[in-house]
Amino acid sequence: MTANLQSPAPNPALDLPSPASKAAVTATPADLELVIRDRRFGRSRKLPRWWLNNDPIGSAWYNALSLTFPRGEAFFIESVKAFREGVPPRLEAEIRDFIKQEINHTREHVAFNRAATEAGYDLSEMDRRLAENLDEAKDRPPIANLATTMALEHFTAILALELLRTPAHLKGGEEETANLWRWHAIEEIEHKGVAYDTWLHATRDWSRSKRWKIKSLLMLAVTREFFQHRIADTLELLRQDGLTGWKVKARLAAYLLFKPGLVSRILPLWLSYFLPGFHPWNHDDRALIAGAERQFPATAALA
Repeated sequence: MTANLQSPAPNPALDLPSPASKAAVTATPADLELVIRDRRFGRSRKLPRWWLNNDPIGSAWYNALSLTFPRGEAFFIESVKAFREGVPPRLEAEIRDFIKQEINHTREHVAFNRAATEAGYDLSEMDRRLAENLDEAKDRPPIANLATTMALEHFTAILALELLRTPAHLKGGEEETANLWRWHAIEEIEHKGVAYDTWLHATRDWSRSKRWKIKSLLMLAVTREFFQHRIADTLELLRQDGLTGWKVKARLAAYLLFKPGLVSRILPLWLSYFLPGFHPWNHDDRALIAGAERQFPATAALA
């Protein structure tokens, strides 16, 4: 697969449906604005060990996710920046705003992870493994890292969508921490098309079949590794709480698949990634963003 992942030469053809296609227009909305919401959360509070409704399972799951963001979002930024030269002016502006949003997310999750450490969790070994995994990407073709970023951005966007449309996921959570996740979710949805549009530009000389094959294989690999490592990290945090054994694993599976069922609820959107004519903005979620900002004033943009 590596041999096929070479940087392409320019060509105006994109992987979009033909005019006769019945699919929705596969493009980022022309009037979309990426808003830089420079917020800070929880600087003055002490994070409860089980901050999500006093539930060790849910708290550990989100803590394990948060651990990945500082290094992961730095990887996303570098992967997209590698292909920003020569992109259309509008996409260039979106890449700049994408980077600003991701930098703010990194800062806030660094603060959250520090608070989790102060609450008694040892994140060092998990962070070391994550750093090693990302170091391996340095030897891959840049286009492979962009495809990985595109897949993970789709993952974060559909997770974010589910967090906002189903309030039960964060119900009962410590207020500042819950608002951190809502704020992050809003911006992940808002910039969900940036990596994908950068990919379309970077692979504009590829055939549709090659583009689909590479992006699909990378999504399958990303999905396997994502759940393998996040579940392992969640179980490690639960072990640090003295919770081990098959019953704990069963509780985690029930949490993810049944109630509140974060993973099972995003499955249809995950599958949509493999459809012909897919684009993240085939599903316009701006009304959900606006509703979230009205419902949670702490997530609204600063004046």
